[in-house]
Amino acid sequence: MPENNRSEDYVEVGGAKIQMLKSGSGSAVLSLHSIEGNLGWLPYLDALSQSACVYAPTHPGYGVSERPDRLETISDLARFYLWTLQKLGIEKAHLIGGFMGGWIAAEMAVMCPQALDSLTLIGTAGVRPKQGEIADIFLLGEERTTSLAIEDASLLTAAAFEDDSLKLRGREMTTRLCWKPYMHDPSLLWLLARVEAPTLIIWGEHDRIVPISAGERIAEAMPNARLEVIAGAGHLPHIEKPAEVVPLLREHMGLA
Repeated sequence: MPENNRSEDYVEVGGAKIQMLKSGSGSAVLSLHSIEGNLGWLPYLDALSQSACVYAPTHPGYGVSERPDRLETISDLARFYLWTLQKLGIEKAHLIGGFMGGWIAAEMAVMCPQALDSLTLIGTAGVRPKQGEIADIFLLGEERTTSLAIEDASLLTAAAFEDDSLKLRGREMTTRLCWKPYMHDPSLLWLLARVEAPTLIIWGEHDRIVPISAGERIAEAMPNARLEVIAGAGHLPHIEKPAEVVPLLREHMGLA
């Protein structure tokens, strides 16, 4: 995908301006980043933008995006992004997110199922596992969390472009959004049953952040969901193994 097809702009929603990356044309794909912040045009997003219009916002309170004063929870952020879709003139979108981004996408789905063409959740938070617990990223700290999430930390390129103050800002926002209750919404599992859009749940075989039993619970709760386990991958299979994940995404979203 030629780089001149990419754009970086700001969208004002609810009185706050957020950074919005955009590339490609066709069906809308909204990709929601996780605790690492917006990592830019990773290979899997580049691949999707060859046959879809990919939107990759930087969440309010992360990077250079502003935060509305009343945005305090993941549910608030889900409503914010439904408003963002309205602002962009997008009636339906393919939603995709990993870990915290997946939690946001799942909350959007239960709030407004009609806004989805499809849903993709990757190693997602939001639901407590049947066995084990979601790793305490606040106790572990950034370096240890990264080492557990992915073997090759160089794949997380955003750190090279953010100054320390922006990284700290993102960590503070993650704490605000995810601390109580920690990394889950007690009502979400029950509400997932109302989401009839095709749902792809992707998990790394060796995810050490969120036990795979969480993905199994989500798949069991949803009427049109399937779980795909990526062999040899950790917590970030879409970043670690795009060659395996991209064909799954294309097929799931009906992209050529």
